[in-house]
Amino acid sequence: MVEPWTHEFISTNGIQLHYVTQGDGPLILFLHGFPEFWYSWRKQIPEFSRDRKVVALDLRGYNDSDKPTNQSAYVMEEFIKDVKGVIQGLGYDRCVLVGHDWGGAIAWSFAYAHPEMVEKLIILNIPHPARFAQGLLTPQQLLRSSYIFFFQLPLLPELMIQFDDFKILEQAFRGMAVNKSAFADEDIEAYKNAFAKRGTLTAALNYYRNAFRHGLVKRSWNVLEVPTLMIWGEDDLPLGKELSYGTEQYVQNFQIKYIPKCSHWVQQEQPELVNQYIHEFLVSCYPARERSLQLSLLFSPSSPENSDDALPHASPEGVARSVGDRQQK
Repeated sequence: MVEPWTHEFISTNGIQLHYVTQGDGPLILFLHGFPEFWYSWRKQIPEFSRDRKVVALDLRGYNDSDKPTNQSAYVMEEFIKDVKGVIQGLGYDRCVLVGHDWGGAIAWSFAYAHPEMVEKLIILNIPHPARFAQGLLTPQQLLRSSYIFFFQLPLLPELMIQFDDFKILEQAFRGMAVNKSAFADEDIEAYKNAFAKRGTLTAALNYYRNAFRHGLVKRSWNVLEVPTLMIWGEDDLPLGKELSYGTEQYVQNFQIKYIPKCSHWVQQEQPELVNQYIHEFLVSCYPARERSLQLSLLFSPSSPENSDDALPHASPEGVARSVGDRQQK
């Protein structure tokens, strides 16, 4: 079968990163999570290449990208530099940035560091860093995140993941998925082959080993002005849905879409719905000033719609809800 995309390499921040690309136009950049690689976006790449240049990276340490041997190379400051270099190296000054899991954590931090380079931000099943830090103070999320503390150990996590031909990867994808058929045998083999490449496993684990040492969950976060869409599979085992609540406190122009009966692997398990929500966000999201004007007209004191029932409710239980520009008091 001939792939519709092409494989390329780009130099950034002193390393070479592998990526696949398809289409032409404005840049939309996809960042994968753990334990994945560019392949996790296989259902999005052709879809968004119709009117955009799609780039799906292998993050540093993963698959065919360079794998620095020092653990200190896997910190957020370096990830941010990687992404900045990719955008500029491709000849762009901004992009739509999409991230899932660790890719989403990087996307959050990049948008805060370089908001002028992010046209729109799309986050899949990873909370805002402030909400994750708050969640880790609860027994429920501590239990869900216990694997992170296991990953701090030397060597043992590598041995466990490699055991029985990386059997744990199949258990992670199919075991957590609500729709088990979302992962065919060839998909599982692709992930196993990517992680079997020399240096990948330790590099991927180093993301976790540095997370607490470098203040990822300790810093303060201002209100982000980049228009942001969050998509959340509600049956996420490692990350409780409650971590998504209250994100609008940290994002001025925020929308969230919940997908019921869907796991952490949201873009692979429900690609049609994820693609639909991204398309809708890309075409309907007002610039901040225009959106503020629209809201002020709709909810002005003279408007009959200006009632409690007309306002966007803060209840997190709806399958989809939107939060517009945050009103500063």
